[in-house]
Amino acid sequence: MPSRFRKQSRGGRGNPGENIDINRFINKAQPLSETAYTAKNTFQSFNLDIRLLENVLAKGYTTPMAIQDQTIMPALEGKDLIGLANTGMGKTAAFLIPLINKTLKNQSTNKTLIIAPTRELAEQIRSELIELTRKLGIYSVLVIGGASINRQIGELRRSHQFVIGTPGRLKDMFNRKVLNLSLFNNIVLDEVDRMFDMGFSRDIKLIISQLPKNRQSLFFSATINSEVDQLIKAHSQNPIKISVVRRETTGNVDQDIIKVTDTAKKIEVLHDLLIKEEFEKVLIFGRTKWGVNKLSIELQKRGFQADAIHGGKTQSQRQKALYSFKEGRVSILVATDVAARGLDIPNVTHVINYEVPETYTDYIHRIGRAGRANNTGKALTFVNRA
Repeated sequence: MPSRFRKQSRGGRGNPGENIDINRFINKAQPLSETAYTAKNTFQSFNLDIRLLENVLAKGYTTPMAIQDQTIMPALEGKDLIGLANTGMGKTAAFLIPLINKTLKNQSTNKTLIIAPTRELAEQIRSELIELTRKLGIYSVLVIGGASINRQIGELRRSHQFVIGTPGRLKDMFNRKVLNLSLFNNIVLDEVDRMFDMGFSRDIKLIISQLPKNRQSLFFSATINSEVDQLIKAHSQNPIKISVVRRETTGNVDQDIIKVTDTAKKIEVLHDLLIKEEFEKVLIFGRTKWGVNKLSIELQKRGFQADAIHGGKTQSQRQKALYSFKEGRVSILVATDVAARGLDIPNVTHVINYEVPETYTDYIHRIGRAGRANNTGKALTFVNRA
């Protein structure tokens, strides 16, 4: 077995997630009529550059979602803000639209840095940016690990208005003196709490410290912990806090548990679920890259169209697996928490926590992959019970 798939040692430490009250994994979805939001604005009423507005409407955005409705205008006014919303509720467009509009007013000096916790989320943000800036002469550079650093260096040396990246590679580019952070007068931290969870707090603080004092700072996430709150207070100017979080977990995900009394038969229980007709597009979460890879192979042996995404795969392998899942070439994607934050994977019918996440916050972000954009989804969590 390749070394990158070897079983990870836990040094005798169990999964702290096993101590989470299992009743927190059980919630009935609210009827969509109860979770409906009535926007006060339209995209037309934001007075966007007409070229940008045309691209927004071409993407099928007709009515602003709650986080977009409440944050776009203050962002257009240049204010710092904190945007809190459940996953799948349109945070990416909420910060891209005003920053693109700002760039169109001054393309020569306006520069934006967007930091995301994972390569996949950074790629997704850039993909949406490309669609929204079609024919606008706005250029971006994707700066992430697992891809050619020499190509990224070359792109950074060419004219661009947006840089989107992950903390580690951005810090690397700064240390190599190919990324001049003093030129960026806008910064976005997306899923900022996840970056702290992943150990990027020092990198983020270093990056922010190199930015000009006179800048616009936007922070978006589903949750904000105390450490992140301190970061925001230290690196923003009287930020407006806008929260459209209605409850701990997204209201349109039906959540339940699957009790397993014999762990040896756990895979059989999963098999019996996956053969049901309603399990059309399923995202399964495990804790380790070794376990995720093993489960994916086992499902393939059983005849399921499955693939895996985890940190042991190359970036091109991860991209291929994610794209195959999005496009429906595989119906099951087995993943570590690298896929839990921010990714917009359409039409996921079920999220299955094959292994309990380490924290309840991780649980929230995992199940947020279902029930996106006001669709109803289902989440099932396996719990061991003797």
